[in-house]
Amino acid sequence: MLTQLLMKRKTIEKAIQIDASRKKIWEVLTDDSFTPRWYGEFSLGARPETTWEEGSKVLFTDLSGGGLVGEVIVNQPHLMLSVEYQGLVFAGEEDYTSEDAMSVKGCEETYMITDREDQTELSVRVGTVEDSFDSMNSAWERALGKIKLLAEEV
Repeated sequence: MLTQLLMKRKTIEKAIQIDASRKKIWEVLTDDSFTPRWYGEFSLGARPETTWEEGSKVLFTDLSGGGLVGEVIVNQPHLMLSVEYQGLVFAGEEDYTSEDAMSVKGCEETYMITDREDQTELSVRVGTVEDSFDSMNSAWERALGKIKLLAEEV
C-alpha cells in the first residue's frame, strides 16, 4: 500500500528571481510578520506555527483548523530551509495515521536561496499528492510572487 501512495506523489519545482538580499528573503520566509501574508495564497488564513529550529514541529493551519503537520529537518539561515510533512490537521486535531495523513508523510517542502549575478534566486521543491498537484502548483506560483513582492518592498 505504501508503494501505491508513493507512486501518487508529484514534485513541484519552481524558482523566482528577486531583487533583495538572501537575508531579506529569509526574513519573508520565516518571520511571523510576513508568513501569513504569503501563506494565505494556499488557503484563507493559512500560516505556519513553529520556531523554525531543526527538529521542531511545524503546524501549517488555516482558518478552518485544517492543514499539515511537519518537522523542520534543515535550517541553514539565508541558504536553505526544509520541512518534512508528518501528517495532517483536521479541525485543529493532528492526524498521523489515516490514509490521507499517510499520503503526505515524508513529502518535503524545501527552500533554497542562491546568489545569481545581480539578483537572488529563491527556488522551492515541494512534494505533494498527485490529486493536489494542479491546485498546489498554482498556489505556489502565487505564493512566490507574493514572497518576491514582500522581499522587494523598501
